[in-house]
Amino acid sequence: MFAGRHANVTAVRRKNNEIIFYEVPRTTKPWIQRLKKIPLVRGVVAILESSAKGSQHLNFSMESYAEDELADSSKEGTAEAAAAKSAKKEEKSGWSLSMIVGVAVAGILSFAFGKIVFTVVPAIIEQLLFQHSFSNRVVHNLIEGVIKILFLLSYLYIISLTPLIKRLFQYHGAEHKVISAYEAGAELTVSNVQKYTRLHYRCGSSFIVFSVLVGVVVYSFFHWDSLWERIYLRILLLPVVLGVSYEALRFTNALRDLPVLRFLGYPGLWLQKLTTKEPTDEQVAVSIASFNRMLELDGQVSKP
Repeated sequence: MFAGRHANVTAVRRKNNEIIFYEVPRTTKPWIQRLKKIPLVRGVVAILESSAKGSQHLNFSMESYAEDELADSSKEGTAEAAAAKSAKKEEKSGWSLSMIVGVAVAGILSFAFGKIVFTVVPAIIEQLLFQHSFSNRVVHNLIEGVIKILFLLSYLYIISLTPLIKRLFQYHGAEHKVISAYEAGAELTVSNVQKYTRLHYRCGSSFIVFSVLVGVVVYSFFHWDSLWERIYLRILLLPVVLGVSYEALRFTNALRDLPVLRFLGYPGLWLQKLTTKEPTDEQVAVSIASFNRMLELDGQVSKP
């Protein structure tokens, strides 16, 4: 998936090697555009919007996979396969606005639930293990941050071992390679793109790291007397942490070309060692097709 100035494009390779595209105009409500200009607020809005749109594109890829599976089943000539294929066509034709909104809401809720879990659980663990060890709130927050990072790294490592997630992370790496090659001015061929790194400063993985580090600082300004008060504050301050983290990510992206300050983005690059994998040539080819289609659509809109 690539997001351009005027369109978001996802490319999927079918089992017959045909590459199909899911193209969505990049339009935003005026009131959302105004919110995205307000510091701190724009971060939360951008994250929720990305979660919603990302869910739509992932759903398209899953729909394509399911259709290929049904096509394979239909070759067997069974009545059940024919009925399933017919039902699938009806479902596809019913891809209405309400279904799109439903998928978007599901994406936002999934993100919110995951973020709350990764925020609350480390706080509970730290409280149970170190509640009476010392009274310094900053130290408690630092330990909570360490637990959160260990929790996150363990989770990412475990899911990366599954074939499905590994393949997803390979496509993630292919996207980064294509962007890096394009920014370097190289011709977008498979051999050229494969020469570039799969790590990129503007990846959302960097945001995850910043949210942990920023949380340690933000939570240090607030006092709690019980575990429930601590959990309540974490959830209440979550939008603040997300907003500040987004601004911090923008700041480090702006400084990534300064030799002395490049290290500010290193934690996010290190995390991408887990969230990206080296892609195959076929995966890079799909990413190139998606990126070129996005450039084509952007060019069509930009023409007078």
